[in-house]
Amino acid sequence: MMKISMICMSMLATANGFTLITNGRSFGAARAATSLNDIKIYYSSSTGNTETVAGYISEAAGGLAMDDISDAKETELIENEAMIVGAPTWNTDADEQRSGTSWDEWLYDTLPNIDLKDKKVAVFGCGDQESYGDYFCDAAGELYDCFTAAGCKMYGMTSTEGYDHSDSKAQRGDKFVGLLCDEDNQYDLSQQRAGAWIEQLKAEGFF
Repeated sequence: MMKISMICMSMLATANGFTLITNGRSFGAARAATSLNDIKIYYSSSTGNTETVAGYISEAAGGLAMDDISDAKETELIENEAMIVGAPTWNTDADEQRSGTSWDEWLYDTLPNIDLKDKKVAVFGCGDQESYGDYFCDAAGELYDCFTAAGCKMYGMTSTEGYDHSDSKAQRGDKFVGLLCDEDNQYDLSQQRAGAWIEQLKAEGFF
C-alpha cells in the first residue's frame, strides 16, 4: 500500500492577492501592475499638436484618460498612482513659464501646494526643430524640473538620436527628459515614437 503524505497548504489573504504556503515555503502572488485607471495624461495645447501626441500616447498605452491641466482636480492628482504630463514650447529661451499655456501658472501656483511626493511621472513635449532649433521643447525640461522638485519619481528619458536641433532645456547630457515630438517637421514619426516610449515605460516599471 502506497503511503500518501498530506501536503499542508493554506491561503493567506494579502492586499495584492494571496500567498501560497507549501511545506513551509511561501509563494506570493506578483504585485499587480498599475491599473490604467490609476494613470492619467495631463497636457495643455495651443495649436492642438500636444493634444495629438497625447492621443498617440493614450492609444499606445491601451486607452489612458486625458485631461487639460487647467481642468485637473487636485484630489485626482493625489489619488492617481502615476501621471504623464506634456506641454508645447512657445516662450522660447525663457527661464520659466515656457509653454504659453495653462501649465505656466499651474506649475508655480498649484503644484507647490500639492503633495505628490514619490508619484510616478513621465514627461512629453512638442517643439519645432527647424524654426526653433535652439529652444527645442524647452517646456518639457521645465515640467521635468518642477515635478522633480516636487519629489516625484521621473521615468522615460529618451535618446537624442534622430533629431536635428541645436539646443534644448529638455536635454540632460545625451538624453531628453522624456518623449519629444516635432509635429511640424517629423509628424510621421510621432505615433511610432509614442508606441516605443510606452514600451520603454513598461520596461521601467512605470505601468
